[in-house]
Amino acid sequence: MPVVDVKSLDGKTVGQIELADDVFGAKVNSHLLHEAVRHYLAGERAGTHKTKDKSEVSGSGKKLWKQKGTGRARVGSIRSPLWRHGGTVHGPTPRSYAYALPKKMILGALRSALSAKLADEKLTIVEEWKLDSHKTKPFRQALDKFDGNTRTILLVENGANLNLERASRNLDGVTLIASTAIDPYHLLRHDHLMLSREAAARLSRSLSADKSEPAVQIEPAHAASEKRTQEKHATAKHAPAKHAARKAATHKPTAKKHTAAKKHKPKAKPKGKKE
Repeated sequence: MPVVDVKSLDGKTVGQIELADDVFGAKVNSHLLHEAVRHYLAGERAGTHKTKDKSEVSGSGKKLWKQKGTGRARVGSIRSPLWRHGGTVHGPTPRSYAYALPKKMILGALRSALSAKLADEKLTIVEEWKLDSHKTKPFRQALDKFDGNTRTILLVENGANLNLERASRNLDGVTLIASTAIDPYHLLRHDHLMLSREAAARLSRSLSADKSEPAVQIEPAHAASEKRTQEKHATAKHAPAKHAARKAATHKPTAKKHTAAKKHKPKAKPKGKKE
């Protein structure tokens, strides 16, 4: 499984995260990526084109002259497509260009796009998008610490973040999107991908075929040792209480009480025989 460094907004490495191999280490399928991009762009088309036919253009419906006897060509309406300002024949009408694409193809394309970003070293995982203010300038300076030469950046966050939304919406080439709405087109459209730690774990867990193995957060060595020490002290502190609770659970006075009551219960007298 690929292991990626987790960085803070200051550009320092604060830990590592282990991602699913079949999501971030899959083989890149260019055909799936092409089909996913075509599907996305087709759904984005407005389809509002429209021309007027013979019944919609302005003009009288009266027959201009009689059918025979004038020596001129017969004509029935001034709105005929053969005439100037007449209707259009077989013109475009409003329609939707969207079409259905199998869900497995979209998920496969998403895995390929994520794997391509990691293979090209264009993937950065941030601990959290915790901003002190909604100002654009300090946020732009924070992004420049990772890769200042990148023209387009895709930011992915798990939930709502008002400061991040306001700070990034005025930056040219920077797009913020939720982890549930990410599409292969977004990944291919932007040069660099920046995920929050929670968003990376969620994508790794939801796109992986093995649901029993979620993404594991690997902590630094000093943090792991302190955590083990705290757990040891907590276990020693609560040990006498656990022993007393276990002893109380094994003692069952109610069973003896019911047994004694059952022993002293008078027996019913036998019924007399009929003569």
